[in-house]
Amino acid sequence: MGERRIIHIDMDYFFAQVEMRDNPKLQGKPVIVGGKASGRGVVSTASYEARKYGVHSAMPMVQAHKLCPDGYYVTPRFEAYKEASNIIMEIFKSYTEIVEPLSLDEAYLDITHLVRQDLPASHIAQYIRRDITEQTGLTASAGVSYNKFLAKLASGMNKPNALTVIDYNNVHDILMNLDIGEFPGVGKASKQKMHDNNIFTGQDLYNQSERELIRLFGKRGHGLYNKARGIDHNPVKQTRIRKSVGTERTFATDVNDDEQILQKIWELSEKTATRLANLQKSGKTVTVKIKTYKFETFSKQKSLRETVRSETDIYNIAYALYTDLKEPEIPIRLVGVTVGNLEKSTYENMTIYDYL
Repeated sequence: MGERRIIHIDMDYFFAQVEMRDNPKLQGKPVIVGGKASGRGVVSTASYEARKYGVHSAMPMVQAHKLCPDGYYVTPRFEAYKEASNIIMEIFKSYTEIVEPLSLDEAYLDITHLVRQDLPASHIAQYIRRDITEQTGLTASAGVSYNKFLAKLASGMNKPNALTVIDYNNVHDILMNLDIGEFPGVGKASKQKMHDNNIFTGQDLYNQSERELIRLFGKRGHGLYNKARGIDHNPVKQTRIRKSVGTERTFATDVNDDEQILQKIWELSEKTATRLANLQKSGKTVTVKIKTYKFETFSKQKSLRETVRSETDIYNIAYALYTDLKEPEIPIRLVGVTVGNLEKSTYENMTIYDYL
């Protein structure tokens, strides 16, 4: 296999940027997009001006208001974001078919086949960023490298509106100086465990033997050993295989009324069934998730011999799982229903549709 060339494109503060584009009065202001502070809203995106106040994604809106009382708070307009995202994805597809979207505003592109001596990968990334700005009025940051891990790392290094290349000349220095928390897959708990074992930087990680990392982190140790050396063999996947379909809802106030919660589970079962029908899928696992008023998350699942796809079947299983899961006297703030282990639906009993 030849040397790969991968671009990771990440739109800058995407939702907030769309809002600033559509309402020029917001330009240069601390813009915070998210749900209502009076309810259970969280921050979806914050502009760089808002981030200076310590506001960041997934923060409760109540906290954002305390940190940035004079911010410009905007309710999300998902249709506008989806519209911009569709244009961006079409731009990607105009360069290469090998596109792996990660979200509305982020994707990997494999451009190995486009690269020539007179057309390096960095030039292609610049053309893509130019097209995005011309067609949407938005800026994007791009990372270019010879694998996915390094391309994603590069795109985040000089945001916003930047192009960063990681190649064999600079990869070692970049990785050795990287804070351990910046390695993908190193969350809070892993970071603490790393610190407990005197691993604070990429250099410290590099100095560990593969055996020692596997002892500390199980099979993830092999991946961490490779990451410290800039190795990642994962291909860019053109379509992500959907493993589950689910819906969850947060209540406006904590609820401890079974009837009200089961009504919500019925609605979620309906929504999940509709999404399964749209995808022409059915599944063999049903999971119910609840989050308590103390923010503790519990879930329970049931594996089935036959696949399910109708709202009634999903609800009946979800009902039983919920009654097993729910503790009396403990109010809950969120409930979710997911169908997993998906298969293509067959409709052999529905020959009526042949005549419609």
